[in-house]
Amino acid sequence: MKKTDALEIAGCYVNWIDDSVLGKSANTTRSYEFTMQLYMEFLETEKGVRSTSFSSGSDFSRDNIREWLIWLKDVRRCSPETCNARFSSLKSFLKYLGGRDIKYRYLYLDALNVSRLKERKRKVEGMTEAAVKALMEEPDVRTTTGYRDVVFMAFLYGTAARLDEVLSVKLLDLKLDTKDAHVTVCGKGNKLRTLYLPPKLVVNLNKYIKKFHRYHPNMNSYLFFSRVKGTKSKISQEAMNKRLKIYAKAAHARCEDVPLNLHCHQFRHAKSTHLLNDGMNIAQLSKLLGHAQLTTTMDYLDITTDMQAKAMISLEDENTRSLPQKWGKGKDKLSELFRKGNI
Repeated sequence: MKKTDALEIAGCYVNWIDDSVLGKSANTTRSYEFTMQLYMEFLETEKGVRSTSFSSGSDFSRDNIREWLIWLKDVRRCSPETCNARFSSLKSFLKYLGGRDIKYRYLYLDALNVSRLKERKRKVEGMTEAAVKALMEEPDVRTTTGYRDVVFMAFLYGTAARLDEVLSVKLLDLKLDTKDAHVTVCGKGNKLRTLYLPPKLVVNLNKYIKKFHRYHPNMNSYLFFSRVKGTKSKISQEAMNKRLKIYAKAAHARCEDVPLNLHCHQFRHAKSTHLLNDGMNIAQLSKLLGHAQLTTTMDYLDITTDMQAKAMISLEDENTRSLPQKWGKGKDKLSELFRKGNI
């Protein structure tokens, strides 16, 4: 295939990424970009493909895709779950490609015949209320970082929000001066939902904002911002998970219920479990977590058959009540061609 044909595919890829920015979350867009980079790396290193020899018909074949999945698992050491997530992203691109030009439609249809890797069913490790309390007591609130971290953990646990949802909260998303204080978060698929803020958390948030954002803050600032890049940049997920592991190691010495390999998502899981044990309606809990399907909540919390039956009754009650640009010259590597920054 001529390089101009490879450019046509790459042009569709760029449009696909641009469209995803408008309709998908930032994490999804990053996943799309990384998936294509990995696929092009596979074609280059394992198949010896260059942009001048690239052929959509053979290079996006089902055999190549199968080999790519194995390459991800064996060479890149990706888990089956990660491999399947990358595969879903690749299929999304091929579907988009076929929608833009009918001559590529068969690529997506062929990809549907590729089987996903078998996944290991894993449950999020639970965390008791004693473990949460021990973690909250660990940061030294006399220090700036310690004070931030304890408020961050309280926010994670108090709202049961996803990590990226919490890190993406800006001051304008908070309503702390009302009787029913709340925060608006943007979840998966850019869906907004409102989360209640417990009174004690509201008090601590007001203190935190005065300490970190002063008395006349910019409302477009991130609540938990990067101390290096400033209030217009949020902290990375990796940085906060790393901080939590430090506290977990120390807290585990006092409370064995604290998981040593702690990560932020366990606060969400813990709060959900504790609310369920306290008698919260499963349908309400599903809405709180931002799950599109009730079955997702059931799988997430390992709901028993008896609880599933009660949940369906609760759900019925709820429903009743609520009646192209050009590329630079000389780029022969596929990984360079399929990179948005090279346009």
